[in-house]
Amino acid sequence: MTENLVIVESPAKAKTIEKFLGKDFLVKSSFGHIRDLEKKEFGVDIENNFKPNYIISYDKKSVVKELKGLAKEAKTVWLASDEDREGEAIAWHLQEALNIDDNKTRRIVFHEITKNAILEAIQSPRSIDKNLVNAQQARRILDRLVGFEVSPVLWKKVKPQLSAGRVQSVAVRLIVEREREITAFVPTSAFRVQAVFIVADDKGKLTKLKAELNKRFKTKEEAQAFLEKCINSEFEVSDVIKKPAKRTPAAPFTTSTLQQEASRKLGFSVSQTMSVAQRLYESGYITYMRTDSVNLSSLAINTAKSKIIQLFGDDYSQTRKYKTSSKGAQEAHEAIRPTYMENESVSGSKQEQRLYELIWKRSLASQMSDAKLEKTTINIKVSNASEFFVATGEVIKFDGFLKVYMESTDDEEENHGEAGLLPPMKKNDILKHETIEAVERFSLRPPRYTEASLVKKLEEQGIGRPSTYAPIITTVQNRGYVVKEDRPGEERAFTTLSIANGTVKEEVKKENYGTEKSKLFPTDIGSVVTDFLMKNFDMIMDYNFTAKVEEQFDTIAEGKQEWNKILADFYKPFHKQVETTLEVSEKANGERLLGTDEKTGKPVSVKIGRYGPLAQLGETGDAETDEKPKFASLQPGMSIETISLEQALDLFKLPRDLGDYEEKKVTVAVGRFGPYVRHDNKFVSLDKSDDPLTVTFERAIELIEAKREKDRKAVIKTFDDEPELRVLNGRWGPYIAFKKKNYKLPKGTNAEELDFDNCMKIIKEAPEPRKTKRKKK
Repeated sequence: MTENLVIVESPAKAKTIEKFLGKDFLVKSSFGHIRDLEKKEFGVDIENNFKPNYIISYDKKSVVKELKGLAKEAKTVWLASDEDREGEAIAWHLQEALNIDDNKTRRIVFHEITKNAILEAIQSPRSIDKNLVNAQQARRILDRLVGFEVSPVLWKKVKPQLSAGRVQSVAVRLIVEREREITAFVPTSAFRVQAVFIVADDKGKLTKLKAELNKRFKTKEEAQAFLEKCINSEFEVSDVIKKPAKRTPAAPFTTSTLQQEASRKLGFSVSQTMSVAQRLYESGYITYMRTDSVNLSSLAINTAKSKIIQLFGDDYSQTRKYKTSSKGAQEAHEAIRPTYMENESVSGSKQEQRLYELIWKRSLASQMSDAKLEKTTINIKVSNASEFFVATGEVIKFDGFLKVYMESTDDEEENHGEAGLLPPMKKNDILKHETIEAVERFSLRPPRYTEASLVKKLEEQGIGRPSTYAPIITTVQNRGYVVKEDRPGEERAFTTLSIANGTVKEEVKKENYGTEKSKLFPTDIGSVVTDFLMKNFDMIMDYNFTAKVEEQFDTIAEGKQEWNKILADFYKPFHKQVETTLEVSEKANGERLLGTDEKTGKPVSVKIGRYGPLAQLGETGDAETDEKPKFASLQPGMSIETISLEQALDLFKLPRDLGDYEEKKVTVAVGRFGPYVRHDNKFVSLDKSDDPLTVTFERAIELIEAKREKDRKAVIKTFDDEPELRVLNGRWGPYIAFKKKNYKLPKGTNAEELDFDNCMKIIKEAPEPRKTKRKKK
């Protein structure tokens, strides 16, 4: 008989914990959640006080069977799932599904997987906290009600197979609204004047001093007038101001700030950060990674202090205690930090090592001294003008925490001032200018969201909690409402004015602007769905409502409110809104009339079609001509909200006949999956850089031949006696294809040396593919 059975969520966590417990403990994994709401009838009995109907997931039946047998034999069952609400719910589901008696159930929690933490948890077990379970249950049921009631409305009124969610729809709204702000933005320009002065130091060595005018001019004429004044002006240092300054380290990581910094510094996506952090936690390297607390334990603070003094000396140590300011902080009781602060690095994958290093540096820096700086400002007056130039410099007198860590920001690209050491100068020094230049600069449009800045916005708005940020961002992309991608910038002209040979010289230059990298863009269907939900379900789309619901979940977790009542108060008006929308709302496809085609006199419009956004030439069901309208798919990067009439008409120039190659036509067109070249009934996708409207015949042939070469390399071997048997080169290496089935090669097999008999032997000895149970629709 097993004395003690410990159940955790993951095999990795089980493996780590098993090392700390003796032979009297058996540690097993539930592989995550074992039960969920039934799909039938929402899985919720609305009439019976929202009673949930849970069923064991099909793929977890064997796991539950094994755990049930072990739990029956064990004297004590320790439920050691994570310490947040979701972990509490997993523990409760395990007790319910495995029929474990209360008397032999022990709930243990810990925010780090170390020997001391595990043994302390064993010494102080508690019962399952039903308030935390109810808070998680309320979230799950509310999200199920919203999703299952609103999604069918979208199927009927917008497009089949769409979905809505209480939080995901609000996140999409943020991205849609930001995109419309950008579209409506009209930039303004102003002239920024900068000068380079020549300064001689004490030894007569000449150095350069960069300075900027204290004013920007709205027009070219104003800038030109100022530069003309500068031609015969003297430049005199009117003031040298030196001030001490300091920088303070950032607090240790919460889930939100870790996701933001890992995105900025390491280029990780939000879901990638959480996946890597999960592995670090389960390996015992860091504390629990879903938290909104910035608190550090006394042990962590003392260990960090010892490490700082060891590495850098007493001057670099400054003990700090941070307080959580996040509204509704509840996920855990400590910030994300290394479990052993003395360990500068850990073993593991490259990603794990990089993320651990980031966490270690941030945690250590939070307990280090302020950086001490000296800021210098030099004002340079212009004898013939009221404006003056300003040069600023910054010198680090004591680096403090900067020796280890410097926090990044989302707008680093815009903050590129050259703050550094200035040459020695004193008041009344006369300076000579090398260059004075006025450059036309443009106001910046609102920035598009990155995954990191969206997490920050969600947190500021009180939408979601640490455990939900990553799933929200992943869901809106998987559902096709948002895409994360790079987009090229546009070219624009700008004017520069400079002093040359005693006159003001004007020059028009060109620059690229607006290049986007890994930014979030709403898709057309995302925008249309957002508009429909805003019009018909304004309550669930309201930012304040979403934040208020999160606060209500918090009060349930604290035992101050009944979860059933909160659901009842929400459901009645919400369900009425669903019924009304089904009855009276009009279908939505985002249709927009662009104008009339001059050649045919037919209207041109864009809308969401069955397979995505499209342009339409002519009207549907024209009774006079009985002529059907023409349709053309929009190209990648186009939007039904911003496409022009000219761009839409260009789409109807496709397909284009480029000529004959090998006595067969070569055409280029746009299909359901994007632009392509067609030749000999074979299709070749165009590269992102290729425009189907301008791609040349020569380029099309180049793509066709490149595809043929790729296909030739994909076929390693064929057999005349059995045409269906082939040895191919795939994405994951060589494999055998036979009668529409693929067979993996045994390790160490040389694909090029395989003969017919060897291939058939591999096929015969290969395991039968596992059958998956099809879900009923």
